[in-house]
Amino acid sequence: MSQIFVFQRNSFTKAPHSVAREVVESRPGCCEDAWRSSGDVEQVFQDLIRYGKTKRPLEQRRAVLRLLDVPKRWFWHFYAISVLWNGLLFILSFRAVIFGEALPEFLTDILGFLTGCPPAAWTELPLTVLVLQALLWVHSFRRLLECLLVSIFSDGMIHVVQYAFGLSYYIFLGLTVLCAGVSPPTDGLLRDSTGPFLSQLTWYHIAGVLLFIWASLLQHRSLSLLASLRTNSSGKVETLAHRIPHGGWFELVSCPHYLAELLIYTALGVCCGCCSLTWWLVVLYIFCNQALAAQLCHEYYQRTFKAYPCHRKAFIPLLL
Repeated sequence: MSQIFVFQRNSFTKAPHSVAREVVESRPGCCEDAWRSSGDVEQVFQDLIRYGKTKRPLEQRRAVLRLLDVPKRWFWHFYAISVLWNGLLFILSFRAVIFGEALPEFLTDILGFLTGCPPAAWTELPLTVLVLQALLWVHSFRRLLECLLVSIFSDGMIHVVQYAFGLSYYIFLGLTVLCAGVSPPTDGLLRDSTGPFLSQLTWYHIAGVLLFIWASLLQHRSLSLLASLRTNSSGKVETLAHRIPHGGWFELVSCPHYLAELLIYTALGVCCGCCSLTWWLVVLYIFCNQALAAQLCHEYYQRTFKAYPCHRKAFIPLLL
């Protein structure tokens, strides 16, 4: 009895990881496979939510997972697709709003499939659709120029799934603007605002455009400050290493460019008259996406730089 008691006492006082190790050692077959499989799932999940500097070092990731990486500098592909596709949608929307022309049949078929509305629903588009398409195109074109001419990318990587999602994202975003434009009045872009072109212009269009301009300037300034960390006074690239950013809104948050992205989409929501549930769901997605990216980046800075300012938040000044 005493031997049994000693065995039970020792087994219950051991640390959990020691017990787990003994279980794996005693069952080297299925348990090791399960342990390894669990680690692989965790690595895949981390790969899908992280990119660039927040990804694990290469030596800590399995070779098969590294095969699914593509360069982060390919971000410009997203905006090139957006400039072309949403530029086309803007032209078609412009002709529909200004000249009263019907949208092409292929486009109304796609929109009908996404919304369940008949093609006749797009015979008269409100001015708000045109405003949103214009701002979306301007945003995409600016980001394309910044990726090509301003930002200095390191050798960071993104997962191929993230890359594929990014390529399709702006295609569906442009369609979302049109889908929201034909939604019911309780979930649309104020469908009662139809009539002569200038008579549809309202205060929320102006307020949204002003917020859009300010947020775009904030994002451009923040990206320029990040790029300056890797150049000398003459503008020549001297390093690809990460440094602590200073100046502008970097004194308040670690990622003001992510905050600016959220404000840009919020500005488009204001242009909708703040009444489009469809668009506010897009804003909610942007908030979750950018907040997660900002938090991961914030943790990277804190982990890498011991002298990182402790008063900085990750995403929203004084809050998050």
